[in-house]
Amino acid sequence: MLEGLITLPWWGYIIAALVLTHITIVAVTLYLHRHQAHRALDLHPVVSHFFRFWLWLTTGMVTREWAAIHRKHHAKVETPEDPHSPRQYGIRKVMWQGAELYRKESENGETMEKYGHGTPDDWLERHVYTRHSGKGIALMFIIDLALFGPLGITIWAVQMAWIPIFAAGVINGVGHYWGYRNYEVTDTSTNIVPWGILIGGEELHNNHHTFGSSAKFSSKWWEFDIGWLYIKLMQTVGLARVKKIPPELTCDSAKQHIDLDTVRAVITGRFLVMSQFAREVMRNVHREELKKIGRADRESWTLLKRARRLMVREAAQLDEPRHQLLLRALELNDRLKTVYAMKQKLVGIWNRRATTQEHLIQALQEWCREAEATGIEALRNFSQKLRTYTLAPAPA
Repeated sequence: MLEGLITLPWWGYIIAALVLTHITIVAVTLYLHRHQAHRALDLHPVVSHFFRFWLWLTTGMVTREWAAIHRKHHAKVETPEDPHSPRQYGIRKVMWQGAELYRKESENGETMEKYGHGTPDDWLERHVYTRHSGKGIALMFIIDLALFGPLGITIWAVQMAWIPIFAAGVINGVGHYWGYRNYEVTDTSTNIVPWGILIGGEELHNNHHTFGSSAKFSSKWWEFDIGWLYIKLMQTVGLARVKKIPPELTCDSAKQHIDLDTVRAVITGRFLVMSQFAREVMRNVHREELKKIGRADRESWTLLKRARRLMVREAAQLDEPRHQLLLRALELNDRLKTVYAMKQKLVGIWNRRATTQEHLIQALQEWCREAEATGIEALRNFSQKLRTYTLAPAPA
């Protein structure tokens, strides 16, 4: 049997395949996604070009095309213009034909012109990586075959399938179809699992859609973004510079009135505010009302139980049957109806257009007065907490 330059035990070839595919994943999430598409971090030119070269070898993807298509996805998410929305194309098509959707959109000159700005345009990009995008894949085949012998063909095949399946299929498909949500944004993005390892942190897709320009994808203490770990390691040796991470809210107990600092904190950290509102107000009041009804009234108890998640969801994400179910539940319970109405009013404050800072201060002040006048303890406590909000200083 022919052997390559490297001879390994059977498990060694598996590790080799995983390492090679993981480097590709890291190149996609750090270079293409966080650095190029969103400008969330700067990479040292040596690191940046290594990733560009590696992606030419292992995927044939062109930086300008990938960045443009991804930017359009964020700009047109869930609409008919979204290049790869499960809502538009169906989960099966995005899962198994995501790479084809990518190739189709890459031929759209309008997309490239509008969303492809700021990407590499040097001699190598024009004359090698773009003009001969498929030749890198052929070169990778030769390298794998030379290094690992016939088994290198299998390793090469795994490399070629990894991005179309996991990035184009799983993230673009499952990441808008199934999972949990930390934040109720207006699209259907989800976190697939809380440990972003296999796909470099891209598993935390709802977090990313909430804070699109952040270099860090993890949000809760129990979530892990391996891409962020690599960024921090590179930052310590001067190979990366973080430009933006999600805002962090803190409470200043000495501040008991709504001011411009409060407005900045609430508007900038609005998704954090609503996440806390759902946890500290809606969940607590819902639990109290379920206890009051008791299981003796099985029909009402079941209706309120089913409404818990619907109360938290972004209203635009509810289809008509779920919307009607929520309305029936709210009509059944005045306290939950009040809490939900206060949630909608709070969302309405930062959705206002062409309003002044003074009007926003007044709107928050009025919201707090109304919340405290309801007599609902959870609302009163949240209102008092909201008055103390301030943005934590950005880390150095």
